[in-house]
Amino acid sequence: MSEDLPATTVEETKATKEAKEARMAQEAAGPLHAEQAEEAGAARGAKPAGPAKARRGAKKTAPARAAKSAKGKAADGKGVTPVTPLDWSNPLRDPQDRRLPRIAGPSGLVIFGVTGDLSRRKLMPAVYDLANRGLLPPGFSLVGFARRDWEDQDFAEVVHDAVKEHARTPFREEVWQQLSEGMRFIPGDFDDDDAFEQLRKAVEELDASRGTSGNYAFYLSVPPKFFPKVVQQLKKHGLADAPEGSWRRAVIEKPFGHDLDSARDLNALVHEVFDPEQVFRIDHYLGKETVQNILALRFANQMYEPIWNRSYVDHVQITMAEDIGIGGRAGYYDGIGAARDVIQNHLLQLMALTAMEEPASFDAASLLTEKLKVLRAVRLPDDLGDHTVRGQYAGGWQGGAQVPGYLEEDGIDPASTTDTYAAIKLGVDNRRWAGVPFYLRTGKRLGRRVTEIAVVFQRAPHSPFDSTATEELGENAIVIRVQPDEGMTVRFGSKVPGTSMEIRDVSMDFAYGESFTESSPEAYERLILDVLLGDANLFPRHQEVEESWRILDPIEEYWDTHGRPAQYDSGGWGPREADEMLARDGRSWRRP
Repeated sequence: MSEDLPATTVEETKATKEAKEARMAQEAAGPLHAEQAEEAGAARGAKPAGPAKARRGAKKTAPARAAKSAKGKAADGKGVTPVTPLDWSNPLRDPQDRRLPRIAGPSGLVIFGVTGDLSRRKLMPAVYDLANRGLLPPGFSLVGFARRDWEDQDFAEVVHDAVKEHARTPFREEVWQQLSEGMRFIPGDFDDDDAFEQLRKAVEELDASRGTSGNYAFYLSVPPKFFPKVVQQLKKHGLADAPEGSWRRAVIEKPFGHDLDSARDLNALVHEVFDPEQVFRIDHYLGKETVQNILALRFANQMYEPIWNRSYVDHVQITMAEDIGIGGRAGYYDGIGAARDVIQNHLLQLMALTAMEEPASFDAASLLTEKLKVLRAVRLPDDLGDHTVRGQYAGGWQGGAQVPGYLEEDGIDPASTTDTYAAIKLGVDNRRWAGVPFYLRTGKRLGRRVTEIAVVFQRAPHSPFDSTATEELGENAIVIRVQPDEGMTVRFGSKVPGTSMEIRDVSMDFAYGESFTESSPEAYERLILDVLLGDANLFPRHQEVEESWRILDPIEEYWDTHGRPAQYDSGGWGPREADEMLARDGRSWRRP
């Protein structure tokens, strides 16, 4: 390879050098001769290079003047002005090179409820991991807001401890130092006007000192009852209004309401302050690599899509199982339950991605269009008693330890009817899926922690083998494992080695951890970066939220007036009634 630099690079190097000389001459000349020095430098840079080089020189000197002006103001004690970034782009960066990561521009993140469990375990470590991977700008700022009497140093120490304990990437002191310089903490309640005024001043100060350019995302990591108050305070104190050329965004954690009416009210209130495209509703499942891989599996390959329909698929099972109880979440969980907590958002989103038609492109508007078609085509079963089940875990042994039942947990009313297990059967009334049932189930204190989508195919219409040869043969299936061992399994029949004809199920496995050298980022890493980039592909829009509640509300209303939840043993796979629900259809639950 030749060591000579390209001509364009040589020209830019000369232009940079000459701009630097002009800047030094201007500073040496002092304020009285600044104008003559600047004109002389510009003339000297333009003379040998021609029009193209003169334009490049002009681009260099304008930011230099802005930097000099900012420096002068700081020295005079009249405040700090943000430095204008150089109008320059890397000539070696090719937009079509997929190896280059997407990096957030100048921006900051404000986290309300920063002392909560979600913030400590997920959000702050995700911010550090993004910085450690070089995906955040050097001046990125993190502002915490909570009811604690902390100084900035106290907040930085809390973030440091959370990062040390929960970050995915190794801890590096130089990354931490750069990140910690942009950390601020605002103590106060959500109805404290003085605290929000302090927040506004902190944002303005960070704009000047860190170069955030007025770009801020406000992350509401708070209980849903506080959403309206925080949003109204942001509007009242001018924090929701972005300066010209900047952006402001709101990030809202689930649940988005507790039924259709409350979801509509919340959406209306939020949209009074932020435009719909400024609101990012977090469903962390959509940030998982395997969930995004559903679209790649279906639409980037020819082998699956032709059989992804009612002519070949017998049914679809979507399962999210947890092996833990409610822990210390009694105050949040009781009265909400498994169906509202998981089915309304996570599982219906997975169902929409599994059943949707191919979008026109992989952008937010196209994905929304196709997912809405599925959700609006969902049909509830005629008999909700036969095709929906709710349950509560009872005490028992799990993981070698004696565990209490739901009604025995601290803070739970012994008469509570809140479901810790829910299973429902849904249909999709369109040409692709007519007659194919979708079974959705979720529960706590089940056999193991797992989330998967199983597309189960019909049996072969004719078998030339006798029944003894195929008695251990099940149905073909494609199983997408969302967590914990992300990947995919294809199950099919194969002959057992030997002299007799015996066929049984075997599996082909694809695992992310074995096929790629790079480990999958945490879901919150991807989602926080997408918020800063303004990419809404992986965020449910308000129409999807409302359609999901439209599906679930009739089931919740039926459960409220029909008996109590069925009991099931901790460590098992749910109540007997759920097995009977599938048995009536001639099917059975997969054992993950």
